[in-house]
Amino acid sequence: MRFLHTSDWHLGKTLCNANLLEDQAHALDQVAAMVKEAGAEALVVAGDLYDRAVPPKDAVALLDEFLDRIVRGLGVPVLIIAGNHDSPERLGFASGFLGTQGLHVAGPLDADAAPVVIGGTAFHLLPYADPAMARHAFQAEGVRTHQDVLAAQLARARAVHPADHRFVAVAHAFVAGGEGSDSELGLAIGGTGEVDAGLFRECDYAALGHLHRPQQAGFAHVRYAGSLLKYSASEAGHAKSATLVELPERGPARTEILPFSPRRDLRRLRGRFDDLLRGPEGNADDYLFLELEDTGPVLDAMARLRRIYPNILGIQPAPRPTTPTETALSAAADRELDPALLFDAFFRGAAGRPMDEAERELFREVAGRNLSGEAPE
Repeated sequence: MRFLHTSDWHLGKTLCNANLLEDQAHALDQVAAMVKEAGAEALVVAGDLYDRAVPPKDAVALLDEFLDRIVRGLGVPVLIIAGNHDSPERLGFASGFLGTQGLHVAGPLDADAAPVVIGGTAFHLLPYADPAMARHAFQAEGVRTHQDVLAAQLARARAVHPADHRFVAVAHAFVAGGEGSDSELGLAIGGTGEVDAGLFRECDYAALGHLHRPQQAGFAHVRYAGSLLKYSASEAGHAKSATLVELPERGPARTEILPFSPRRDLRRLRGRFDDLLRGPEGNADDYLFLELEDTGPVLDAMARLRRIYPNILGIQPAPRPTTPTETALSAAADRELDPALLFDAFFRGAAGRPMDEAERELFREVAGRNLSGEAPE
C-alpha cells in the first residue's frame, strides 16, 4: 500500500493582508503531480483544509477543483478529516454518498464510524473534537482532556478494525514534545491539549496534522506531514513537504519526504536599511519579514523598500544582544531594584547606547524630586 500524507492546507489564509490562494494552488498542483508520479493509491489530508470555519468562496472553489482532479481525474481516493480550524459540519456535508465515489470525509465525530478499507489497509479517520463534543458523541462522562478524546477514538477504532489488515490512524492533535510554530492555534490552555505519542504505539502508521513543521512524533511510524506553505515568520526555516508512505503486507512503514517548491518562499532578512536598499538578496518577490539593524529612525522604510521587495510582510528592529545590565535585571526581576539601574536598562534598550554623564545627572535630578515628593516646577 502506497499513499501520500499531507495536512494543514489552510486554504483561504491571508498573511499580513497577503492573499496566499495562488501560492496554495501552486502547491496543490505539486501534490497532484506527486500522487500521479508516485503511483499513490490514496491521498490522506490530516485536517485543517481551510483556515477558518467559514472559508471564502474562492478557497472552496480551489478545493472543489483539486478534489475533482484527484478523485475523478486520477481515480485516486482522498481521505480527509476535520482539523481544529475546520467546521466539521460544513466539511462533512454529503460525505455519506461522496464516499462511494472515492471522497471520504470525517467531519463531525462519529462514535460508530467504520474504517476506510483500501486493499489490505484500514484507514481509521479520527477527526478533531474537543472534550465536550467527544463526551456527547461517546456518552462518556470520563472524557475530559484531549488525551481522553483520542484514547476513546482509538479504542473504538481497534474494536472495529478488520482482522489481517494494516492499521493507519489519521488524526489531528498536538503530540507532546512536538515542535510548534506561531501560526498554530492552541488546542487548550496550558498543556491539557497535548496527547502522548504512546497512544499510537500499536498503529502501523499514524498520519498526523496540526503541527506545521514536518517531523517525527515519538516513533518512526508516527509523523506530521507539516503544512502546505510557510504560514508565519517562525516557519521561515522550515522545509515544507508531503510524506510518501509505503506500507508492506508485513513489517514497518517506509517513508519518503517529497519537498514542495513554493511559488514564493517566505524568508527573514536582516541588515541595515541602506544595504537592503542597494539591491535584493535572493528572490526579491519572496514574502519577506525584514529586521533593520539601524540604531536611529528610518523614514518611510516600508514604502521605500517595497520598490525593491514588493512582498514585504513586516519590518521591525533587529533584536539586540543582551547587555550585562539587562542580564542582571532579568535575573533579579522579582527583587526590589534601584530605580537608576532600571532606567539605565530602559535607556540602553530605547537608544541603543548608555547614558552620558549629562543625561545621568538629569535623571538623578528629576528622579530625586519625584522620589522625595517635591512638586514639579
